[in-house]
Amino acid sequence: MKKAWLGTSVSAALAITLAAGSAHAQIKVGVSVSATGPAASLGIPEKNTFALLPKEIAGQKVQYIVLDDATDSTTAVKNARKLVSEEKVDLLIGSTAVPGSLAMSDVAAESGTPMISMAASASLVEPVDAKRRWIFKTPQNDSHMATAIIAHMADAGVKSVAFIGFSDAYGEGWYREFSKLAELRKIKIVANERFARPDTSVTGQVLKIVSANPDAVLIAGAGTPAALPQKTLKERGYKGKIYQTHGVANNDFLRVCGKDCEGTFLPAGPLLVAEQLPDSNPVKRSAMAYRSAYEKAYGVGSISTFGGHAWDAGMLLGAAAPQALKKAKPGTPEFRLALRDGIEAIKNLPVSQGIVNMSPTDHVGFDQRARVMVEIVNGKWKLLGAAQ
Repeated sequence: MKKAWLGTSVSAALAITLAAGSAHAQIKVGVSVSATGPAASLGIPEKNTFALLPKEIAGQKVQYIVLDDATDSTTAVKNARKLVSEEKVDLLIGSTAVPGSLAMSDVAAESGTPMISMAASASLVEPVDAKRRWIFKTPQNDSHMATAIIAHMADAGVKSVAFIGFSDAYGEGWYREFSKLAELRKIKIVANERFARPDTSVTGQVLKIVSANPDAVLIAGAGTPAALPQKTLKERGYKGKIYQTHGVANNDFLRVCGKDCEGTFLPAGPLLVAEQLPDSNPVKRSAMAYRSAYEKAYGVGSISTFGGHAWDAGMLLGAAAPQALKKAKPGTPEFRLALRDGIEAIKNLPVSQGIVNMSPTDHVGFDQRARVMVEIVNGKWKLLGAAQ
């Protein structure tokens, strides 16, 4: 149609420009990822994964525009505004960390653009109100993972626990969920400390924890910065159990934490230990599919669960886009709404981290099949069994 218009008149050319501004010839996906900064060990495998996603869905070309927000929420929101206003993307994906994702969600809701976050906090998608109806996410909720930790602690006879987490939305979200569950299980929280992602020392906080002498410590951090409290606890002679969250489930954390990580417990998505899952596990096949694709491109042992969150965002798009294309053209508000509705309607979709069943009140869609308990043994992840 565009060729027919060319050369006819100035007014026709203007019509072409206006038409191009309202609809694309392809699906445009705008991505903001933390490829640098404190969350880089999470964001780099996410960035790598977008290069592996399909470039065509249901006969329609797909373009991924990937920007780096440097683990800075201000930059994340600038990226989101650029992607929406200048690139006129049909879908936003991002960011890596909770603060950046929360900032981006305002832009998504204002512009009527569906968004898939790769961060964990349940506050991103709960409750599904007028703003959050546009927001979905691929990682398991912190509350979902906190129940696995509490169950493991109770089974291990833990009666008292200290908490140390990031001084941002990630740490606050974890403390909110964990403290409620600890009270139900009658596990006493004897210390509640915070640290910033760029901090180089947590000695003061750890001394308070050690003096409280808890049976266990939960560190609610993500990526390599979460190794700092653990190494400091070991330096100060702490002998109790140490738990981390699924925010550390990558090999960079193992490299930085070294022998101080031995014996650490954490909940994780099945992807982290996909090869150890029994063949009967419903997630094993989809997890191994991503693992094979990533390691073919980036080398054996390069897999990261955080890259899996990006892969799963691509799978949500792949499941929802065909129906949306039947209703409207990419680049229009109608297509963005149809894409949002399509993601919300996804049922029984196997992804790398679980089985997705979305609904108007659940924009994650995971159940207990999306988590396992893991222990770090000899510098590797060891499956302990499915958490209940």
